[in-house]
Order: sequence, then structure tokens, then C-alpha cells
Amino acid sequence: MAIKKYKPTTPGQRNKAISSFEEITTNKPYKKLLVPLKSSGGRNNTGQMTVRYIGGGHKRMYRLIDFLRVKDNVPATVLTIEYDPNRSARIALIQYEDGQKSYIIAPNGLKVGQTVVSGAGVAPEVGNCLPLSDIPVGTLVHAIELRPGQGAAMARSAGTYAQLAAREGNYAILRLPSGETRMVPVTCRATVGTVSNPDHNLESAGKAGRSRWLGRRPHNRGVVMNHHDHPMGGGEGRASGGHPRSRKGLPAKGYKTRNPKAVSNKFIIERRKK
Repeated sequence: MAIKKYKPTTPGQRNKAISSFEEITTNKPYKKLLVPLKSSGGRNNTGQMTVRYIGGGHKRMYRLIDFLRVKDNVPATVLTIEYDPNRSARIALIQYEDGQKSYIIAPNGLKVGQTVVSGAGVAPEVGNCLPLSDIPVGTLVHAIELRPGQGAAMARSAGTYAQLAAREGNYAILRLPSGETRMVPVTCRATVGTVSNPDHNLESAGKAGRSRWLGRRPHNRGVVMNHHDHPMGGGEGRASGGHPRSRKGLPAKGYKTRNPKAVSNKFIIERRKK
């Protein structure tokens, strides 16, 4: 999974650095696991724009990913490693022994032809999904449930993972790359390994057009607006914007927005490092 750089034959190619896609084995997705993905353009059901800077972009089909992995003790063979336009990680098409196919988040190092299995008591090998109670302490895991039966909710994007640091009673203690340490019930499931495409953060679009292909419209700063359009706008010339805040007036740059009464606070042992 290397990064591919281009010769500066055009201004757009000069700073372009994208994935080499060398791990992709097919460019044709499995049709039965595709559903149409409707683009909102940032509008709600009445047509009012509620999210700015969204619109356009290439048409996509959504790949139905199996985040639950509840088909226990039935081995599945990896058929393909595929690109998913809806996420930064790669996905893998697997086929169970009974013929059923499904997509999973592809762990780093997963190869076509490998066998993966889920359920309690299975071997803690890359791609296998099992309860945190059965995973050895110190193992790197991804696609982690926060509540039993919820489905993978944490560590799903490219290159992410968590380390199983310890187990205390009914809870497993996970250490995240951000520095946060939190408790998760040991009955929750996780997949062994780290998420594929770890070099995703090294990619560079090279030109504004590639952002438009992804459905991202130009984002203009508050300090260049008029005073009635943004709290940081107005003034003569290139005036300072004042205290950093959102268009609605909510302070930024250090203002804590997390609810101090959030239920999940009791599960967080140490907050992420700033």
C-alpha cells in the first residue's frame, strides 16, 4: 500500500500524491451488495440548506458492509480486496462455506484466498472477529463494538486501531492512538489487526478539482465575510477576525463542547492528549 507521486507535467500533477491501489484485486463490485446512495447537496426535506459546502461530486453506490459479523464458526474465504468510494479503508468480499457473500472492512495484510471466521473461541488471527474476552492482552484490534450487538462503531477508518491494554472484571481497557483510554464491555466484539490503507493520511489531492469530485465545494473563511454574515467578518481591509467562533457564534479553538453529563464519561479513564 504505497503512495504514488507524479511528475509535474501539469500544475495539478505537481503536488499530487495518491494511493497506488496495488492491493486492489478487482474493479467490479458485487452487485447484490450495492444500494443507491442519494446525494442531499446539504439540503433537508424542505429544500433548505442546512450544511454548507456540500454538493456535486461523482455518483456512487453504497456497499453494504457487515459490521456485526454474527455468522459464527462458519469459515469464510476472501474473494477480493476492493476500493470503496464511501470510506478511506479498503473492503474485502468474503464468501462463507454455505455460499453467502458479504463485505467486511479489510484489515492490513489480508490476502485473497485467506480464511476468516467469527465467534467466541476462534483463533485471534488477522481478520477474525471475536469477543474482547477471548483476545490476548496487547493485541491490536479494529472495528470495535461499544455495546454488545451494536456492530462495529470504533476504529473503522484507514490505518486506525486500538490496543487491548488490560481486562478488569466485565470490562476491557482499550488504548487508542489519540491517547484516550476507555473501558468497553468484554462481551463486545472486535476484529484482530489494523485497518487497511495506512498511508491514506499521506495522500495529497494536488488540485481543487479532486475535492469537487468528492462532493466538497469551496469553503470560504469567516474573516472575509461581511459583519452581518459572520461574527468574525467586517472591518476595513484585512482586519482581524476577533475571537475565533463559528457562524452561529459558538467559540472555537479550545472551547469545550462535550456534554459534562454524557453517559459515556464513566467509561473514559483518560481523555485524549491535546
